[in-house]
Amino acid sequence: MARRNDHTREELIALTLKTAKRFLQDHTYHELSLRKIATMIGYVPSTLVNVFGSYNLLLLHVVAQTLDELSSQAKKVVGKCSDPKEALYQLAYCYHDFAQLHPNRWQLIFEHNMNGELLPQWQAERIDNMTAMLEGLLTILAPQHSQQEVLQASRVLWSGVHGITLLSVDDKFFAAEPIDGKELIENLLSNYLNHWAR
Repeated sequence: MARRNDHTREELIALTLKTAKRFLQDHTYHELSLRKIATMIGYVPSTLVNVFGSYNLLLLHVVAQTLDELSSQAKKVVGKCSDPKEALYQLAYCYHDFAQLHPNRWQLIFEHNMNGELLPQWQAERIDNMTAMLEGLLTILAPQHSQQEVLQASRVLWSGVHGITLLSVDDKFFAAEPIDGKELIENLLSNYLNHWAR
């Protein structure tokens, strides 16, 4: 077994998270455990608890890095659009494509549970940044709406896109013919945004 001083704290954090993310490329997080990660990197589980605080917080760091990647890609696609409506479509497609590419990490974002502990501020800020992007575009598209209306509309759209994405990733549309999740997203957005912009 490697000793704690074989890596600096920062190196050990990076190695642990890289290993966990690599594992999640082909396996669900249900197949992952503190012991399994520790074994893969040559440390004992207690070392990882000392570094991260708990297995739950280790997983939360994986979620944080996943959100950072999704946020970075979302900012890129939105930044290429001069029209807020088009930016909303691209943001939704980006969300769908990211989930298709990283299904196990994406599912971990929404299935991870703090088990009664408070969500750390650094994670709450990541979530706020993601929702703020959507709210900002909706405000630009229809500035006549109140902040409360923008908030509600953003959650309606996010819930709809998330639901379609979830069914798409799990291939659970239960239809005789294949269904393209992105076509459903386009249908949802076009109908909702036409009403929203009035």
